[in-house]
Amino acid sequence: MKPSRALRWITPWTVGIAVWLTGFAMQAAHADTGAQSGTDDAQAADVSAWKIGIGPAILVTPAFPGSSSLKVYPLPAQDVSWDDRIFSQGPDVLGVNALRGKDYHVGTSISFDFQSRTSSDDPRLRGLPDVHWGPKLRLFADYTWWAFTGSMALYQDIGGTGQGKTVMTDLVASVPSGRLLVSVGPGFTWADAAYTRTFFGVSAAQSAASHLPQYQTGSGIRDVHMNVDATYDFSRHWTSSLALTAGRLEHYAAASPITERRLELNAMASVNYRF
Repeated sequence: MKPSRALRWITPWTVGIAVWLTGFAMQAAHADTGAQSGTDDAQAADVSAWKIGIGPAILVTPAFPGSSSLKVYPLPAQDVSWDDRIFSQGPDVLGVNALRGKDYHVGTSISFDFQSRTSSDDPRLRGLPDVHWGPKLRLFADYTWWAFTGSMALYQDIGGTGQGKTVMTDLVASVPSGRLLVSVGPGFTWADAAYTRTFFGVSAAQSAASHLPQYQTGSGIRDVHMNVDATYDFSRHWTSSLALTAGRLEHYAAASPITERRLELNAMASVNYRF
């Protein structure tokens, strides 16, 4: 699916959520600014609260869930935030930390990923319906204690792509070393029946069209995985990052006749210029 076609999946609901997020964030921004004394001090605080970084990125991901081949996507990499309240980072196009503190965040965002499938991806997929990527509503929470950060995020399909909902839980330990910061830790992903049916199920009609055996799915653990993230600051303005996730498909995803390989690799490398 070409990126330009993603616009057709942005429903009025998606636009409404984005407007709500923006309005909520602007109310918070007005409240925070109004609490400060003096116009000059408020302006200075507003400027210092902005963090902006942009640059190129490369995403490597399976051609489709369960695929043994990979696809490479060149992407823009953005890292923009205001007062740790409003943000646009990576796949999160627009997000708000509704609750935040020194050690925690709770919020929501509109997010995109590249989980999709077309019959041209593999001859075995002929006869199966295409699955397009589209926007998802993400609800998240994270908490940091010392060097450890636990996080949970729920992703709900809001583009009508049939991808249902997934929940990702991770725990990482972060170790700084000079300009290098490395975070490593395990996690797992749960998927509902709609998601597993879309990507791993084979109905009777699909079995007849594709010659794959019929396969019924349900909700359960989609995968267990290990995360490795590394960030290096070359200077005050230039930084680079590498995020790698190696996972193993489980349960319905592992046993599906569509799955070619249980090992799943996702990686993203980027270079950002920070203003």
